[in-house]
Amino acid sequence: MNPVNSSFQQYWRLLLDYLRPQKGTVMLLTVLLLSSVGLQLANPQIVRYFLDTAEAGDELGKLLGAAALFTGVALVRQAIHVTAMYVGENVAWTATNLLRADLALHCLKLDMTFHKKWKPGELIERVDGDVNQLANFFSQLVVRLGANLLLTVGVLALLAWQDWRIGLSITAVAVIGVSALSWLNKRTVPRWQALREADARLFGFLEEWLNGVEEIRSSGAKPYIMWQLYQAMRERWHRILAAMRIQVLVIDLPIGVFALAYVAAHVLGNLLYRRGGDSENGMTIGALYLIFYYLDLLRGPLWEILRQVEDLQRASASINRITELRQIQPTIHDGPEDAFPSGALAVSFEDVTFHYEDDAETDVLQHLTFTLKPGTVLGLLGRTGSGKSTLTKLLFRFYDPSVGAIRLGSGDGPMLDLRQARLADLRQHIGMVTQEVQLFQASVRQNLTLFDDTIPDELIKKVVEQVGLGNWLTARPLGLDTSLEVGGSGLSAGEAQLMAFARVFLVNPGLVILDEASSRLDPATEQRIETAVDRLLADRTVIIIAHRLSTVQRADEIMILEDGRIAEHGPRAELARNPGARFYRLLHASRGLEEAMA
Repeated sequence: MNPVNSSFQQYWRLLLDYLRPQKGTVMLLTVLLLSSVGLQLANPQIVRYFLDTAEAGDELGKLLGAAALFTGVALVRQAIHVTAMYVGENVAWTATNLLRADLALHCLKLDMTFHKKWKPGELIERVDGDVNQLANFFSQLVVRLGANLLLTVGVLALLAWQDWRIGLSITAVAVIGVSALSWLNKRTVPRWQALREADARLFGFLEEWLNGVEEIRSSGAKPYIMWQLYQAMRERWHRILAAMRIQVLVIDLPIGVFALAYVAAHVLGNLLYRRGGDSENGMTIGALYLIFYYLDLLRGPLWEILRQVEDLQRASASINRITELRQIQPTIHDGPEDAFPSGALAVSFEDVTFHYEDDAETDVLQHLTFTLKPGTVLGLLGRTGSGKSTLTKLLFRFYDPSVGAIRLGSGDGPMLDLRQARLADLRQHIGMVTQEVQLFQASVRQNLTLFDDTIPDELIKKVVEQVGLGNWLTARPLGLDTSLEVGGSGLSAGEAQLMAFARVFLVNPGLVILDEASSRLDPATEQRIETAVDRLLADRTVIIIAHRLSTVQRADEIMILEDGRIAEHGPRAELARNPGARFYRLLHASRGLEEAMA
């Protein structure tokens, strides 16, 4: 299929999808547009009547009546046009805001594989930048392009009704112009699409280095970053030049089209005009005026259409990119079951092997088989890259195992394969506290509940007190309504970590994962949450990922991963007493290091 035709089909599909909820408003807009076009076509007929009446020497009353009618029609048409502009803009922005929301929700539903591949800056450009291009075109299409196309067709029809030879010649010239424009359009859209892609890469790069500005400045990497920025901007500049070179031809096209139209009108008008218009083939001065008035009237809409075609070309490029994004579908799907029990959960890994899609030859986890009984606290150890964090991502079903199965349950009855579970139910039964805490520009209440309005304030305050943030909250004049800044600015690292603990308490999951959760806490703050952590571990299954051995002293079992395999797994107390155990050697090495540092 021709890519340009495909773009138009995609556009009309989007147009119908997002205008259908506004059927009543769209019908009103249609009536307004048709009325405006009809009045604009009718007014020249009044002028023709005025000229022919004046030429015939009829009474002054007819001339004054025609003048008054002309003025009234012009005022009514202007009022209708302004109303149509307002209604059209409202329709356009309502539709594109719905599209923007749908795209954002679509991205949120996509797998972590997708989010690893796409930078946030690129997604922002797709969800906002591309939709903004489309929003501008929605507005132009609904109000101006639709009206201008109707006006053009109406003018050509009236010219043909006036004299078929005039109508045929002007229509032929218009067809030549449209055909040339279509030919240019096929070559322009890919260039605008390439420019949009260059924009996305530039925004992705900007987002990446803005997030790492401290590391860039401290490591002296500014020259490299600036060189990369110049490269990205150079690529964007070349894309703009490529698009604008062919755009020059599009801009010059109407000049030639109108020159041909005026030549045809002058030649045929001169041949057909006969003073008085008493011959069957004659043409009155009013009719001759009407032809050139309509040609001038045609100039405005065609120039408007030309400018809107440029918007269409940009919108078509954006539509292609939006459609590509919408066609990406999640590979992690909801299962049919919603049956996880309350309380501590049992965990079972059955010969689990996993590799990432972008590195299918390297297994991050290899043949993992183990079981945790409900209420067990597992300390998970291993070098960086051993697969600890990947194991927890599989529990959340951010990914599915390449081989094997992961099951959760009560331990007394059948265990449910995660692939058979509903994702929302699964993630309500698992809580995680990580090294990095994501806080939003919202109130303390919304940050703690993650925008769940059903959680009562009394429970929130109780949990805040349990994790050791009671004094901090009391010192805030607005309490739970206190607004946090972007990224939680104004909070210490420890306070942010305590808020993450509070989130888990509010969800009350049966399985909790602590991924180096206390790594950012100073000793004083860490001491403050020891009691809270003990409460968090009570009656729950817990997996503690740790690099510091002191973190896993409360663990019931220890598992050590090495190159994606289980190197050791057993009760912590037994492993700590067994000189042949890896955990035993790690403990003694850690104690020796502490003594040497002391």
